[in-house]
Amino acid sequence: MTIQLVDFYADWCGPCIVMKPVLEEIEKELSSEVEIKKVDVDQHQEEASKYGVMSIPTYLILKDGKEVDRFVGVTSKEVLKHKLSKHAAS
Repeated sequence: MTIQLVDFYADWCGPCIVMKPVLEEIEKELSSEVEIKKVDVDQHQEEASKYGVMSIPTYLILKDGKEVDRFVGVTSKEVLKHKLSKHAAS
């Protein structure tokens, strides 16, 4: 079972910049459970379109390659960890 957090962002996006240190902490703390993939929507518009990303930051949680959760905007580290742990355990 693989859990992946896909972060759709842009360098100019204020909320994306706010979330960057949160994602870095999550990556350190959950590195054995979760893989984080960052997708710059300016560089990879096709991938953003494929997943129906309309706003950034958008975060997808994929389990074994299938989307199991999605949220948009700034969130706390605690909420993010809870969502990831919930899907890793199920």
